[in-house]
Amino acid sequence: MTTAIEICERCESPLETGDLRCSICGQVSPADRPHAEKLTVQILRCRGCGAATAYDIKHQAPSCTFCDSVVEVETLEDPLEQSEGYLPFTIGQDEARKAMRHWLSSLGWFRPSDLTTSARLEQLKPLWWVGWVFDAESFVSWAADSNAGSRRSAWAPHSGQVEMTFDDILVSASRGLSDAEVSAISPGCDLATIRKEPEGAQNATIEQFDLQRSQARQQVIEAIQVIAAQRVEQSEIPGTSFRKTSVSVVLRKLITRRFSLPAWILAYRYKGRLYRMVICGQNASYVTGSAPYSIIKIIFVAVSVVAAMLAIFAAVAAS
Repeated sequence: MTTAIEICERCESPLETGDLRCSICGQVSPADRPHAEKLTVQILRCRGCGAATAYDIKHQAPSCTFCDSVVEVETLEDPLEQSEGYLPFTIGQDEARKAMRHWLSSLGWFRPSDLTTSARLEQLKPLWWVGWVFDAESFVSWAADSNAGSRRSAWAPHSGQVEMTFDDILVSASRGLSDAEVSAISPGCDLATIRKEPEGAQNATIEQFDLQRSQARQQVIEAIQVIAAQRVEQSEIPGTSFRKTSVSVVLRKLITRRFSLPAWILAYRYKGRLYRMVICGQNASYVTGSAPYSIIKIIFVAVSVVAAMLAIFAAVAAS
């Protein structure tokens, strides 16, 4: 799915409505191409985290779904980016609650013993957060030091070139979810289930894209650089250890799509303090969040370690 109406004659990348030049090679767009109409829309902007969500006077609450800060109406002229499709919710409220309890019980010994039984669910909201999904072809030049062929030195220089293809790579465009939260839940999203309209959750918050197209593409290109470097380190650099990896990426056929992806945002309270959880809206096994530690258990372990070390030192001194 893509909104491209024409292909660049030079590099074959899609040209979107409103592009004056190709975003990849800089080729000037034909003069007779249609330009985007100037529109005006209203969004809800959070004063805390800066997230932009769809404005609906019937359903939207005066607090932010992401961080619970106050939201205010903001009018945008010439809207920036719009979602092309929605992944449906396949996880309901009951499953989200069960996932919360299961996650709390799996956090380990250093958490409070009564965390699962004492945590009280305060808020459970569905939302569609936003991300770019891209395909691309690229030619990657790389250089790095590794221990292969280093002889008497610790390191030897290596370099090379390789073609890489990227398919369905997801890059977060969300302001409300952190990169760590997106990394934790996004593997549970099935891009093959894309729909034209939201499905599966009533009155869900819909986050809006609020970056200029040029900024969005720059963010995607930066993600490609990171992934290319990871692939080079995994399969291209010889030897068993390496350092100073650098890559230069020449892109061809960058196709970017804008999708909305489902998640449940939960707020729970433990001993008067609020904590947040995020659950993938399509697979409840992908969960992340914050949780308290047991200070008593941490102090107990620290005292035990110190006591054991003193006992060892005393035994050594006595011998």
